[in-house]
Amino acid sequence: MALGFLGFISSLVYQRGFATTTRMAAADVQAPVISLSHGGGPLPILGDPNHRHLVNSWKTRVRKVLKLNTPAAPKAIILVTAHWSTGQPTISSGSRHDLYYDYYGFPQEAYSLKYNASGSPEIAQEIFKRLQKAGFSPKLDDKRGWDHGVFVPLKMIIPDESIPVVQMSVLDSEDPEDHFKMGQAIADLRQENIAIIGSGYATFHNLRVMFSGGSNTPAFKANIREWSDVLNEAVMTEDADERLAKLKHWRQFPHAYTMHPNGGAEHFLPLIVAAGAAGSGKGDLYGDEYRGNDMFSFYWE
Repeated sequence: MALGFLGFISSLVYQRGFATTTRMAAADVQAPVISLSHGGGPLPILGDPNHRHLVNSWKTRVRKVLKLNTPAAPKAIILVTAHWSTGQPTISSGSRHDLYYDYYGFPQEAYSLKYNASGSPEIAQEIFKRLQKAGFSPKLDDKRGWDHGVFVPLKMIIPDESIPVVQMSVLDSEDPEDHFKMGQAIADLRQENIAIIGSGYATFHNLRVMFSGGSNTPAFKANIREWSDVLNEAVMTEDADERLAKLKHWRQFPHAYTMHPNGGAEHFLPLIVAAGAAGSGKGDLYGDEYRGNDMFSFYWE
């Protein structure tokens, strides 16, 4: 009888200890923040050779940062897309979303692509509450499809469609402090193992220069290196307040208006949301060659 009672107590202590350890392990999980380049329309999926380095990094580096195929893989992804600009932060809130083929002039194959990951109305509500508390007037949208800033990279990164996705807009205002604040507002969801991805083209998004061949000139290559050096140093600043102090003046960085024309900062803004969500701490970056220049991606684990 005594041995049976002691065995029961030992078992209870073990179970409680195991439960505590499990809770501690869960609490230690912090999902990453990533700012990546999403490529030109559907071209990465269509096999365009100019995108081979981007695609390779999605399939290797980004998968590793997200810890895919491990117990620590994120339970969901919040993806901030450059291709959805709104007056207030807007959040996809459906349990399923169709794809929005927001590009023109491509082969028919590009308009029959599918990406059937689920959405998450519950996580959308959590984002809504946090943004509202931060002083925004967010909106939920259960109709708008996922644009190519969402489905093109995710189709290559998570082809099994196993992780729920919530899409989030950038702001028409292009205000860097507001975008940093948006990231800060949702940062604590990382503790629930929800990853945050900013999908844009932070290094360079000027189609006029790109398609005129201007991005291949020696002068442009010198300019983009100078711009990237200043930008990368600012983004990699470990203290969050100092990072914001630098990024809120990004328009004063050398050649900023060449890299992102006036009124055309939408492909830069997902990076600022990511930089806000990262909090204080050490990040990392890598460059992928695209049309002769390095496009940088940033991440915090």
